[in-house]
Amino acid sequence: MFNKVVTNQTKTMVLLMLVFTAIILLFSGLVYFSIVNFSHQRFYELLKIRTATIIQIEKSKDDLDLPPNYILNGLNDEELPMERDYVFAVPTDSNFSKISQEVHIPDYFFKSIVKNGEANYNDKEFYYIGQTFKYDDKDYIAIASAKNHYVVYYLGFLKRTLITCIVLSLFFSMIFSFYLSKTLFKPILKITGKVKEISSENLHLRLESQPDNKELNELVDTFNDMLNRIETSFETQNHLIGNVSHELRTPLTSIMGEADVALSISRTNDEYKETLGIILDEAEKLDKKIKALLMIAQTGFDGKIQKMDKVRIDQLLWDVIETLRRIDSRNNIYLDISMLPDNPKKLKVQGNEQLLHLAVTNIIQNGCKYSNFQQVRVSLGATDTDVYIIVKDAGIGIPELEMNKIYDPFFRASNTKNYEGYGIGLPLARNIVRMHHGELTVSSHENQGTTVQLRFPNFYTKQSEEN
Repeated sequence: MFNKVVTNQTKTMVLLMLVFTAIILLFSGLVYFSIVNFSHQRFYELLKIRTATIIQIEKSKDDLDLPPNYILNGLNDEELPMERDYVFAVPTDSNFSKISQEVHIPDYFFKSIVKNGEANYNDKEFYYIGQTFKYDDKDYIAIASAKNHYVVYYLGFLKRTLITCIVLSLFFSMIFSFYLSKTLFKPILKITGKVKEISSENLHLRLESQPDNKELNELVDTFNDMLNRIETSFETQNHLIGNVSHELRTPLTSIMGEADVALSISRTNDEYKETLGIILDEAEKLDKKIKALLMIAQTGFDGKIQKMDKVRIDQLLWDVIETLRRIDSRNNIYLDISMLPDNPKKLKVQGNEQLLHLAVTNIIQNGCKYSNFQQVRVSLGATDTDVYIIVKDAGIGIPELEMNKIYDPFFRASNTKNYEGYGIGLPLARNIVRMHHGELTVSSHENQGTTVQLRFPNFYTKQSEEN
């Protein structure tokens, strides 16, 4: 329930605040502890100088007969805060218990000085540093101590200052995180709002590019491309429905008209045969159109239900040409193999051989038919990534104003009235080519001929893309 209520924008803002807070606390801690450590080291250095001064003063004396717990005061006018300096003779038994009780300094501190020659110690308020020195073959300890006002007072001020800065930083980081998250998600929310406006009634709308935002622009371009495909599909579907209803209605009207006339009056056997012949002919046309429609619908799938194998395009073309010549001996086809690659592997594509055979057959057969069986030139070539088939005829061509309709099912150009056909060969071929991730392009000039180019990715390129 909480995840449904909290938006990504809120999550981003909280995440940014947590990151900023962690960074601020980390750096504040580093600053504080670095200064504390520096203050300790610096104060110990000052005490060490004081200790060295004490030793020099004591060594300069003619006689160093120290009373117990010898305390020095007023060495100079630059004493440290609440400074107390001590000079002790090291007991012969190294027992510092009595001295420790009288001056309230732990005995392990004295032992550490004797053992190491120098040691320091602090009780959070007073800092001590001690050194050993010899005088007349006797061992002595000099200790300088003072209260570290810097730690007590100035570090307290530093702590309050850092806490104030942390609170202010958190406040401003919250404002900045809110502004940044809002800025980041504003174009996304804008895109979302625009997408919600788009429906089947206004598919012409497109998303606007976002300035200086490459990632979002890629998303916008991808979505706009998808809208282009959807809009094209909707338009194609509308054309298909209109054409199908017209194409199917015509033979149905003829069948119903002939049947109605035959039933309205008595006729001779020959007249009934003639009527039944007309009905049969129209029914056959209707059957062919329905089969063509089903074929177009079937090739509109993504091809996953079709079996895909390695297909040699050169062998496929030879088979198509042989089939067309067997169907009609008038088909005059010339296969140009001058652009064949040295490596025959480049001619292999991944596809369904039967569907590819159907698509190429339709393209070449149209070239033969609409050129009145003049020679149709078929060229085969390949690059490192693609296989190309180019079919060129010198036929009637396609009127320029009708080029935008050539892929509409059942559409036939205005100059094809004297030629048989249903207008499904080119749309069917394009669907098959698309199923094989290829491309079909048509260029034509009326009364000059038509050129159709088929491009397929070769088998090895397709495999590398999938991997």
